[in-house]
Amino acid sequence: MGEGRRLVQPACPSTFGAPRPVSQRPQQPVDSRYQAEARAGADTGEMTGTTDLGRALHAWRDRIQPAEVGLPGAGHRRTPGLRREELAQLAGLSVDYVVRLEQGRSVNPSPQVLSAVARALRLTTAEREHLFVLAGQAVPGAGQVSDHVPASVQRLLDRLTGTPLSVYDAAWNLITWNPLWAVLFGDPPPPRGTARNAVWWSFVEAPAGYPQALSRETGHRAAFVSDLRAAVARYPKDAGLAALVDALRDRSGGFATLWDSGVVGTHEPLTKTVRHATVGELTLDCDILAALGADLRIMAFSVRPGSESAERLRLLEVLGSQALAPPLA
Repeated sequence: MGEGRRLVQPACPSTFGAPRPVSQRPQQPVDSRYQAEARAGADTGEMTGTTDLGRALHAWRDRIQPAEVGLPGAGHRRTPGLRREELAQLAGLSVDYVVRLEQGRSVNPSPQVLSAVARALRLTTAEREHLFVLAGQAVPGAGQVSDHVPASVQRLLDRLTGTPLSVYDAAWNLITWNPLWAVLFGDPPPPRGTARNAVWWSFVEAPAGYPQALSRETGHRAAFVSDLRAAVARYPKDAGLAALVDALRDRSGGFATLWDSGVVGTHEPLTKTVRHATVGELTLDCDILAALGADLRIMAFSVRPGSESAERLRLLEVLGSQALAPPLA
């Protein structure tokens, strides 16, 4: 999103306002969700203060080549796989935090941090669970909404660089997004409470400073309610999900009415208009895809080939790449 990004209606609002110009965007291609800005510190590839967690993280870093995760890998490298700086960049953490994590000097890393590291390292479900155990955190249970993005799904997302994409869990909490989505919509807020929940954005309020939708789609609102009702049935022990539904019922009469009515809705393909501060107006098709085995929702925006919007999206991709590129030495 951080990673860089700002979106008001993940249910594909009809018209968005203007995000910040590309020239004002931060340099990181992914969001700094959990820690302060990355601080210096060249990665020599050597381990000091090694722990079981540190050894595992180091081994997982070593097996990933930068090109596999969309990073440049040219030039002399003393590290066989990812450097600490690169892991920090992918996970939205500071380099100092990654060092402390590997050296066992970070006390009780949060589940959100561990999930971000798991996604950055393309861990399998079993490896992710092992990461939680090594970090002293309870492994997310089968009855809990998961924010895990399987490596196979992440590889698919990595390849679709020309399509703005965002990924949500079963409760419609924003998990991750790609750089083009970030450049198109702007930065999402820090992951606190309902701040990154798409249903909350639709029924209660969008984050401060987000582009505002000029119209709302009743069908997508009904689909949101149906999604949450189904999620409650699948994850009856998830306290966070139950609290979200209670809060939505309390804060939104529209949500409460739809929830009590037993409405059934589905997400249909939509064509939407986005006004971007740098490239102007784009007409985008919005589709919501499901990664069923992982219980994820993937929101994808596309443009008609040869259209003016396609040219503007390509220009936005180029401008975004320039804004995210590191400065020349």
